[in-house]
Amino acid sequence: MNRMATRLRNASFITLLGLCAGSAFAQSPAEFINDASAKGMADIEASRLAHQKTDSKEVKDYTIVVINDRTTANQHLAKIAKQLDLPVAPREEVVDKANTLMPKVKEGTTFDQAYAASQVQTTQEAIAQLEQEAQTTDVPEIKAFAEETLPKLQKHLQMARALQASR
Repeated sequence: MNRMATRLRNASFITLLGLCAGSAFAQSPAEFINDASAKGMADIEASRLAHQKTDSKEVKDYTIVVINDRTTANQHLAKIAKQLDLPVAPREEVVDKANTLMPKVKEGTTFDQAYAASQVQTTQEAIAQLEQEAQTTDVPEIKAFAEETLPKLQKHLQMARALQASR
């Protein structure tokens, strides 16, 4: 009986940890908008830089899709913040955060290789963030944003993986 009680206690503890971990990732609507905007801005700036530096038509085509989609998404986030009267971080703070998220070119890799690899990673992270937000938010506008943006990011991920494979 003692082993059964110990197992039950351990299972309860693990379940509780899982619930706490799930809520630890939950963001307030303002935090989500600020974080997603900064990540979007970093993605836009990295793509602009890649568009300028690359000679590859494939990379240039990809960067145009990313720049357009992420710009639209950031504009949509700004509208949501205004509709909900949410406090948003000053532009300078968002730009500073975006700069820290920019991909770095590692020694021995080309810019295209580094850009493609970073796009796979950052797009996977953005998808995970939106999926989490879609599941946990009780704000209909943010849920709709996440559900509308996810297919675009999934397309970006597919394209980024193809870019990475071709590099």
